[in-house]
Amino acid sequence: MVSSRTLGPWTTGALVVGHTIGVGIFLTPAAVIGTLGDPRLVLMVWVGISLLVMAGALAFGSLGARLPQAGGLYVYLRAGWGERLAWTYGWQCLLVMDPGVLAALAIGVQPYIVAIWPGLAGSERWLALAVIWIVVVATLAGLRISAPAMVALTAIKLAALAAIIVLAFGDSGGRWSHFAAVADGAASTTALAPALAVAAVSIFFSFGGFWDASRIADRIRDPGRTLPLAMTYGVGCVALVYVLTTAAFIYVLPPTEARSASLFAERIGPRLFGAAGGPGFAAVVIVSVLTSALGLAIFAPRLYIAMAADGVIPRAVVGRQEANGTPVRGLLVLATLASALAWTSGFTGILTYFMAPTLVFVALAALSAARRPVAPSSDRVSGGPLTAIAAAGFAVLLAAVILLVAVNQPLQAGAGFAVTAVGALAVHKGVMSHGSDVSSGR
Repeated sequence: MVSSRTLGPWTTGALVVGHTIGVGIFLTPAAVIGTLGDPRLVLMVWVGISLLVMAGALAFGSLGARLPQAGGLYVYLRAGWGERLAWTYGWQCLLVMDPGVLAALAIGVQPYIVAIWPGLAGSERWLALAVIWIVVVATLAGLRISAPAMVALTAIKLAALAAIIVLAFGDSGGRWSHFAAVADGAASTTALAPALAVAAVSIFFSFGGFWDASRIADRIRDPGRTLPLAMTYGVGCVALVYVLTTAAFIYVLPPTEARSASLFAERIGPRLFGAAGGPGFAAVVIVSVLTSALGLAIFAPRLYIAMAADGVIPRAVVGRQEANGTPVRGLLVLATLASALAWTSGFTGILTYFMAPTLVFVALAALSAARRPVAPSSDRVSGGPLTAIAAAGFAVLLAAVILLVAVNQPLQAGAGFAVTAVGALAVHKGVMSHGSDVSSGR
């Protein structure tokens, strides 16, 4: 067995950055510009959402310092709200969120793979399965190999994004006047509130998942200091990259040419990379998505281990950890469920399916930082006033996002909640059948 705590602050921060920056930054700017139409307002919303997400990073960093155990939000929910809610969240992650995120990433990267290898057109479903299983197989090597590999990929990703920013602001066709140009059809005064709400949802999607790094707290050296530091500077780095990249895109393209993701991708690549623009831009997106997917595969099974230790799921689901610390069977379960989703569903449907129920638990977990713990003798999670304010602000943002997602796509969101309810029922039945043996993990 490897040493239990092998990850320092830089590696942990790189895991936060690498997992968080996925395909969103390449799709969201166009969607937000298309919704609002005013580049200055677009940047203001990006900055505002970034500050609220930073508040969430502060809350989760504080929780991670107090509860440096494998499982992340599962541990925080158990300490702040009780075991049954934590167990329900764990089942939701196993059945809904983790496979949903991995499937969405695999589907989202398909068009960019085809842009480089046009001969693969028509094989998109098989490409999604290939991405899922390549990432999972790479994770089987264990943290000593997969974590440095992800750090390296994150460095490549950030270098590529930095190059895009530099090339954009160095583009001779770019204009500062684009920031003052309001596109036709921009949100009117009466429609501004709903437009801002839709833009906020799009931007938040790009930040989703930063909290997953807390799942590997048991692998972090000096977690009381490392996890809060890595969480805050990791999310801060992501926010800076997002704002600068969005500004660079606006500088290169006027609002009228960046109002849809397809038009945006078609125009931005050749402007930045010349004749090889399409494949060059696609390669950057592929590296970004693969890094994010690898991060999920590293983080996800740590939760299953914590659940199995509590007796909430059968140990047969997780299996034993190999000598390199990898829960092989848990990874195979994740890949199988993600493959089923990727084969049967589309990107938007999967996104809504896992996002709405997941954010309910994320909001409650963040509020654990300000709540009197259920079991004060064992896990003390309540933080100071600043942590409480940060958690409350982040929870308000999440509540708005949940409402908008559920209203706009009720069927997909309802399916996610329904599967979560099945998990809650399984937890209840397990408690009734096994009594204290479940809560004690025996």
